[in-house]
Amino acid sequence: MAVSLWRAVMGNNTTQSNNNDYDSIEFWSNPERTGWLTKQGEYIKTWRRRWFVLKQGKLFWFKESNITSESKPRGVIPVASCVTVKGAEDVLNKQFAFEISTREDTMYFIADSEKEKEDWINSIGRSIVQHSKSVTNDEIVDY
Repeated sequence: MAVSLWRAVMGNNTTQSNNNDYDSIEFWSNPERTGWLTKQGEYIKTWRRRWFVLKQGKLFWFKESNITSESKPRGVIPVASCVTVKGAEDVLNKQFAFEISTREDTMYFIADSEKEKEDWINSIGRSIVQHSKSVTNDEIVDY
């Protein structure tokens, strides 16, 4: 299930875009949100803790939190391809879980606290609205 989400948002190379469409984004400088989240692996379904950075409509993740201009993301999700972000404790039976969905699939994350979960949901939701191709700047409202 997560594999098709990755293919939907990333194309065939699911861990990192070959054309590096994030090259123009300075993800190490003034991101909209950063923090540790636990995510499920794309092929081997183990849970791994990763450092996430949300900036300019892209959700990046890294192994370490010390991000510089030389850092290479382990993956990136263009949030414009996402349609929903919401709590998922009942789906996973795990506290502080949330999901990000495209039209094709759903990916799951676990935050460290209820506040972190809600903050990530709000930040990603706001980014989805701001970067959606079906929304004009005049229609953007506070999420």
